[in-house]
Amino acid sequence: MRKKLIGFRCRRMLHFEPRKYMKSSYHPIWKGVNTDHSSCQTSRFRLESWSMEFFVFTLLPEIFPPYLESSILQRARQRGLIDVQVHNIRDWTTDRHHVTDDEPYGGGGGMVLKPEPLFSAVEGILGPQLDCPIILLTPQGRVLTQDVAAELTGHPRLALICGRYEGVDERVCEHLITDEISIGDYVLTGGELPALIVIDAVTRLLPGALGDPDGAQDDSHASGLLEYPHYTRPAEYRGWQVPEVLLSGDHARIARWRREQSLKRTLERRPDMLESAQLSENDRKFIDLLKNDKTT
Repeated sequence: MRKKLIGFRCRRMLHFEPRKYMKSSYHPIWKGVNTDHSSCQTSRFRLESWSMEFFVFTLLPEIFPPYLESSILQRARQRGLIDVQVHNIRDWTTDRHHVTDDEPYGGGGGMVLKPEPLFSAVEGILGPQLDCPIILLTPQGRVLTQDVAAELTGHPRLALICGRYEGVDERVCEHLITDEISIGDYVLTGGELPALIVIDAVTRLLPGALGDPDGAQDDSHASGLLEYPHYTRPAEYRGWQVPEVLLSGDHARIARWRREQSLKRTLERRPDMLESAQLSENDRKFIDLLKNDKTT
């Protein structure tokens, strides 16, 4: 019997075989093709030192290691801030061909993900209680925003189901899924990239994930505005100068300049964001000044 490995917690670059034979957890769990998965409960994995656990259910687990083994997410995992477990939905099929999709009732194009392997996979890993948000990545979901990402940090565990093909059987949405999230008004081949985006956006908001303690608060959208421009050395390049205020050492002036630039950039590029942004009286006066200058 050929063995397959799931889970994803190795502290080195992973070398894995394509498709369903991959390492997807720090604590490897070997399983045979027809192994009983009832023992693969979340409690077996749990370490209280982790800030958040992500359980990803996908047909393409090989997509995840390159990104999870890089940059901020890698460091967050190494520090014990997050744990990401990637599980192959095909491992919970019962037929010899590991079929996960079928033709839609009523006809039409495309294929639909079957309910049996999805229910078996999620319940087999999380247990029957299902005491965490189970999120389907789908273009029909609510749009991921910075506020949504901040909301998700309030949960110690998140389950992410990567949609594919024409969609998933509606019974999955009605009786298993607790939330649906989209990353924008466009269609992708599957939910794997959106799942990585959710993991990235949420992880950045966890204390200690970024080198700069205030880094997440300064990001675009974190304050309801787009972020101000950034400059670094050299102070002059091809005749283009760094704004003098940034070289002044006057922190109050720099903070005021950055706030004004953030307001200006938001007004020019995303004026819709100003409707819900928290603005001071000085902010509103500056915006009015910008609008007057634009009309004259």
